[in-house]
Amino acid sequence: MDKNQQAVPLARLDKIKDIGVYFDAKLDFKDNMHEKINKAYMMLGLINRNFKHMSIPTFVALYKSMVRSHLDYCCPVWSPYRKGDIEALQKVQKRATKLIPALKNIPYKDRLKPCNMSTLHYRRVRGDMIETYKILSLIYDTNMVPNLKTTDIQTTRGNDLRIFKTRFKYDLRKFYFTNTVVDHAWNSLPDWIVMANSTNTFKRRLNAVWLSGNALASINVVALRQTRLVLGWVTVCGRVNHPGM
Repeated sequence: MDKNQQAVPLARLDKIKDIGVYFDAKLDFKDNMHEKINKAYMMLGLINRNFKHMSIPTFVALYKSMVRSHLDYCCPVWSPYRKGDIEALQKVQKRATKLIPALKNIPYKDRLKPCNMSTLHYRRVRGDMIETYKILSLIYDTNMVPNLKTTDIQTTRGNDLRIFKTRFKYDLRKFYFTNTVVDHAWNSLPDWIVMANSTNTFKRRLNAVWLSGNALASINVVALRQTRLVLGWVTVCGRVNHPGM
């Protein structure tokens, strides 16, 4: 209805923005990722113009607050599964770490270590695990979250909160949150992690496992299964700070 109480046909939109995320007709979130990437590069340019000689602590503080916050926002909703999209997001952090004069000429994975940072893909995987824990622990309103169906199959591996993975024909549902969290290794986590009595305890225990010597190999296997493509290595170093910590 318009101001004269006359019926007005609804306009057809190719995309709509809700709570800061662009939803498109195909739900592939390409427009959202492009917007986040462009915003992140804009912030990088602002940092580069105003801070010519940055120390590592200065860079980390600026990058986390002004750049990475855009790339992390609501990532469980739009987390990419295509190799090209994952690499496009990762290029932002690769370019950002080159702003540090002392680290400019060394490989990317070696630049992450002194900054005490991980790859963006690892952060999204870890974020999915945290959101899954909150859903299964009934921290969120059960009427407002995806329905994660646990399986009753008794096995000696995994945990007692294993999630049933539904098979779908199309990627739209195949890579939906309820399926990707299974690929991200939720079902392989031990009971002493998933049965934690608080979110902070869950994070500490997850870090203890994923920051161990076998974490790198485990996350790579998960990434290969999730995307069906070779994603390369995932760097895990030091303490990982995820949105919400």
